[in-house]
Amino acid sequence: MNHPISEKDRRKFLTGAIFLMATSAIGPAFLTQTARFTEQFLASFAFAILISLIIDIGVQMNIWRVISVSGKRGQEIANALLPGLGYVIAGLILFGGFAFNIANIGGAALGLNVLFDLPLTIGGLITAVLTIGLFMFKRFGPVMDRVMQVCGIIMLLMVGYVMFNSSPPVQEAAYRAIVPEGYMMLLLPIVTIVGGTVGGYISFAGGHRLVDAGITGKENVKFVGRAANLGILTTGIMRVFLFLAVLGVVTAGYSLDENNPAATVFQVGLGDVGYYLFGLVLFVAAISSVIGCAYTSVSFLRSFHPIFAKKNNLFIAGFIIISALIFLTIGQPVQLLILAGALNGLILPVVLTTILIASRKKSIVGDYHHPTWLIVFGALTVIVTMGAGYIALEGIVNLWTGN
Repeated sequence: MNHPISEKDRRKFLTGAIFLMATSAIGPAFLTQTARFTEQFLASFAFAILISLIIDIGVQMNIWRVISVSGKRGQEIANALLPGLGYVIAGLILFGGFAFNIANIGGAALGLNVLFDLPLTIGGLITAVLTIGLFMFKRFGPVMDRVMQVCGIIMLLMVGYVMFNSSPPVQEAAYRAIVPEGYMMLLLPIVTIVGGTVGGYISFAGGHRLVDAGITGKENVKFVGRAANLGILTTGIMRVFLFLAVLGVVTAGYSLDENNPAATVFQVGLGDVGYYLFGLVLFVAAISSVIGCAYTSVSFLRSFHPIFAKKNNLFIAGFIIISALIFLTIGQPVQLLILAGALNGLILPVVLTTILIASRKKSIVGDYHHPTWLIVFGALTVIVTMGAGYIALEGIVNLWTGN
């Protein structure tokens, strides 16, 4: 049943959705991925940034609309489409969610390492304890929303300042966005950064929030489309700013720290103060991502059995504990941050295909007519990400094995 949403609540939710996407775009995974890949591919990485933004539009516009119109979560849509498919999707999301949460804990540990020079293992334990503690409070959501907004604004200002201060070769980047050097070599970066921003659980987070907020039904389609567009636009600005900031630093001849590559960019741009501010924002962004990842991933289980809804907090805590234990065992946070995006990028074609088929099922979306151009756009996105993912598999294996 739909609930009336006031204009004030609409604007509030719109702002929350925009910053949720924006802070995800500059979270620990994307910071690390962008720094590493920009240092490797230089201006040609602009091509991967451009393609990823186009793919993001195809993903978010389709998923947000279909989930909102149907009023169902992703796994419920999948099971309505084909009994049992929801369990498969939930399994894939949980698998990718674990990879991302391990990496998020690693990102928070890196932030604490920057701030207090703590060992990564200690930082990982502190992150797990803090996030689990937050879930013991009934109303942590509004506080976390505010923190995400503040962090998003701070990070945008910091990245923008570093970008302008580093004097990046903008014309070269614009040219290489269309004519890059080495198309095939850029496939792994494309799959990785797409997975880091709209892959796996992330592609459903916004849609599930729409359902929880009662913004469902075809009467809210325009609002949903506007929210998705503004979120993607804000995300795109942050992504371009960060890429150009890194590009300016590496083309100036600086080498990035292998263990914490993104930190070098801020230290060069803002000095020692910028280095510590980076550590603070990285920690807050990462710990927020741990919470969002755990909550959204476990939400894929809630409709399968009443115990998941009844004991939701305990399952979320268990999800975080397992993620932390795996991180403490494996370590290698920078490698995990990149690998997490790659794994979720491989999951994306599966979940998007499900949504596209469901968009034409009246039993799921009623008399809503999903635009044909969005279906075509989404289908092309599936083909591109599936092909790129297949070709990039060898690179993902090498990334994990260190070859």
